Amino acid sequence: MSGDGFLQLRGVASRYGQTRVLKDIDLSIGKGEFVALLGSSGCGKTTLLRVIAGFIEPSDGQVAVNGRDITRHQPDKRGMALVFQSYALWPHMTVAQNIGYGLRLRGVARDEIARRVSEMAELLGLSGLEERKPANLSGGQRQRVALGRALAIDPEILLLDEPLSNLDARIRLSVRHELRALQKRLGITAVHVTHDREEAMVMADRIVILDGGRIAQQGSPEEVYNRPASSFVAAFMGAENLLELDGVRDGETFVLQPGSAGEGGSVPVAGRALESGAVEARFRPEAARLTDIDTPATEPGARFFGEVMAVSYPGGHWRHAVKVGDREIMADADRAFPPGQPVTVFVPAETLFLFNTPSGDPVSRPGLPSETVKIPA
Repeated sequence: MSGDGFLQLRGVASRYGQTRVLKDIDLSIGKGEFVALLGSSGCGKTTLLRVIAGFIEPSDGQVAVNGRDITRHQPDKRGMALVFQSYALWPHMTVAQNIGYGLRLRGVARDEIARRVSEMAELLGLSGLEERKPANLSGGQRQRVALGRALAIDPEILLLDEPLSNLDARIRLSVRHELRALQKRLGITAVHVTHDREEAMVMADRIVILDGGRIAQQGSPEEVYNRPASSFVAAFMGAENLLELDGVRDGETFVLQPGSAGEGGSVPVAGRALESGAVEARFRPEAARLTDIDTPATEPGARFFGEVMAVSYPGGHWRHAVKVGDREIMADADRAFPPGQPVTVFVPAETLFLFNTPSGDPVSRPGLPSETVKIPA
């Protein structure tokens, strides 16, 4: 782990009774960086945020800010502010009173509170709404009030616990861009918990994907999207199609064997830790190219054969459920293929993610040839 991070977690672990929720988390976050903690329910992302905030004391490890150990510090002594999923606004208070609440608790002078509240209201587009109660605000406006209350105390670190999840889809799209622009403008360090992959991709400088209380992968949005480190990460980042195949590593090329799913193909290893044997092949529906059964491949990748089971139109393209071998995958096309039609599913090499299965044993399927056939690129 880098030693120059502004916010650092070293060997952080957390338990509820005998259950380990976080396991040896090492994470270094730079000053002014926006980091998204991404994962499904129960992965530990909210627990990790609360450990950073000071609401949960870690069972092991250390939390430090700017070289200062704050592991045992109370939440209000950490220089952080947390925006809750529910916003947690006082319903009997006005917008101005809610924004200034943290300043009042700190004993800030009334004139200074008024100045800061006015500044936050203007910054967040709430000018003219200062005397309204939360019940008379839209969801987006309530979210801005909660953000204003957090920013008014001038925190070193802003913690965001799924603050956009209560907004409707249309408003959420605009607010996420507003929040990101504000974070960059202020230069504040931000840690954002979300289960929304697209939200993390749009907002974060770096994504940290959690699985079972551990960091499964971290990197830029482009890195985790295009170079997933495991089958789990690939699936979580949208490559939910899964085919079980066999292959042989031939230098810097991995050759997929033909079988019941198709004729195989060749894929550059490209730095991946692939060994000969059973592999899980993952790809996204939009990466697959659905064509007539006799359409040849013209570039490196893999060809699979299947039958269209169903077709739908989600907008902009046609999505097909295709039976390939003993599995059903999803594939997009710019035209509709009718149910029952045999088709070819071609996946370009750069969008086909291969991972050795845990056992490494060949996948046992009826009709799988024993010899390796290399498909010309």
